[in-house]
Amino acid sequence: MNSTTPHMIIEIWSDVMCPFCYIGKRKFETALSQFNQRANIDVVWKSFQLAPDLKTNPDKNIHQFLAEHKGMTLEQAKGMNDQMTQAAKQVGLHYDFDKAIPANSFNAHRFSHLAKQHGLQNDAEERLFKAYFIEGKNIDDISTLVQLGLEIGLDASETKTVLESDQYANDVYHDINEAQHVGVRGVPFFVLDRKYAISGAQNSETFLQAIDTSYTEWLQKNPSAALEITNGATCKTDGKCD
Repeated sequence: MNSTTPHMIIEIWSDVMCPFCYIGKRKFETALSQFNQRANIDVVWKSFQLAPDLKTNPDKNIHQFLAEHKGMTLEQAKGMNDQMTQAAKQVGLHYDFDKAIPANSFNAHRFSHLAKQHGLQNDAEERLFKAYFIEGKNIDDISTLVQLGLEIGLDASETKTVLESDQYANDVYHDINEAQHVGVRGVPFFVLDRKYAISGAQNSETFLQAIDTSYTEWLQKNPSAALEITNGATCKTDGKCD
């Protein structure tokens, strides 16, 4: 494939601790898998923090955190999480809020930016969501993130070095500040070619329609993308054959 072929960009502002973001990811992926020009689309994940001041506390469960954060009773918090668990099941996800650890997501976002540099950002996001909502892992813990990185193909030593520094912190801050200018008020928030936006975990049909519309308009500005070129032996006008 010709590496110079332009791709349309879809940006997703998201937070690892957002249950609708994982559900939205699944619905978006279903739509994208049905789009026959998927190869000409790049997905970029953007950082957003729902609770930037949250202090990670492995001894507190997510029901307690939600009750305190939302100013509701513990029973109401459990009820909300039960409803979310049922919503997740509809897209094949099996949330376990009883195991979920309230954790500040800043390090997880830095981890995602590191993975982006290695072409593994989508793998990182998937692994983080699974770790948080299904496996009950502490996604603020460096050793945990190093292990998750190993599982998706990152070098353990590099991941540890990055997370023990402040590397990629500015990238996270940039995404969060950029969200304000784009108009992100909640996540997930999907921006297609910086022209169309979808807020929330919409159904797959809505995503597919938006992808098709934005791509059709994008293609008019980038007609060369319509040609998917597989390179092989050729002869050129200068007389060289290779």
